[in-house]
Amino acid sequence: MHYPRLDPVLIDLGAFQIRWYGLMYVLAFVACHVLATRRAALARGSPSGSPAAAGFGRQDVADLVFYGVLGVIVGGRAGFVLFYGFDQFLRDPLWLVRIWEGGMSFHGGLVGVCGALWLFAARRGRGLFEVTDFVAPLVPVGLGLGRLGNFINTELPGRVTDTALGVHFPCPAVSELTLTCFGAYETAVRHVSSLYQAFTEGVVLFVLVWFFSARPRAAGAVSGVFLVGYGCLRFLTEFFREPDPHVGLVGFDVLSMGQLLSLPMVAFGIFLLVPRTASR
Repeated sequence: MHYPRLDPVLIDLGAFQIRWYGLMYVLAFVACHVLATRRAALARGSPSGSPAAAGFGRQDVADLVFYGVLGVIVGGRAGFVLFYGFDQFLRDPLWLVRIWEGGMSFHGGLVGVCGALWLFAARRGRGLFEVTDFVAPLVPVGLGLGRLGNFINTELPGRVTDTALGVHFPCPAVSELTLTCFGAYETAVRHVSSLYQAFTEGVVLFVLVWFFSARPRAAGAVSGVFLVGYGCLRFLTEFFREPDPHVGLVGFDVLSMGQLLSLPMVAFGIFLLVPRTASR
């Protein structure tokens, strides 16, 4: 099976282009707004609903999504540049702002969103975990859509495999990984890691965190489940994803950058989760 050739540009008007990757982000923000509105409405209509979702009105949701958008864009791009492409940034500083070319880091985006949510909480007089517990169930949908954008851009090629799951990648997509790819497609087959991560981060994680948050939980518990769930799923799926060629394996020559950055997430998630679930 061959990797489908998809044009990353949805609409080309010459000087103005709409790319699938950017559209996925727009859809992600819209989906987060819809889910946040639904989550707040469920909390208002049910006395047993999650306390984390209580007290969020329509304006709160709109403002929260706005803060989240800024956090994702600024943190995600800055994190990608810092963790995966700092050398390229030194050669071409304007590359930092060319987000439409692709290149966003979840871990950087997480830091950016946490900073934005802290600012939102401080301005509204809310507890930080009250806000993060409200937002955590919304995030997986955006992650899944982002990975679909990676798939359309033919990004994140997987590791070579001899299983039936492998596909032949276009040579331009793996040019930095191998010197033996000539013609249209690579002879070897690889995992489609972008779809693996779209399913695990977008579907599995959403189901896990959404249903966990449906019942009353101690402050920080929902955030803890998200951190542990994402960190573990990302750590496992990275074994099917080829490390970035200019970064390689960075943790004891075994772990990718994504796996290394996920370990503190899991540790902090456990720190948040264990005492809160044990006290119930």
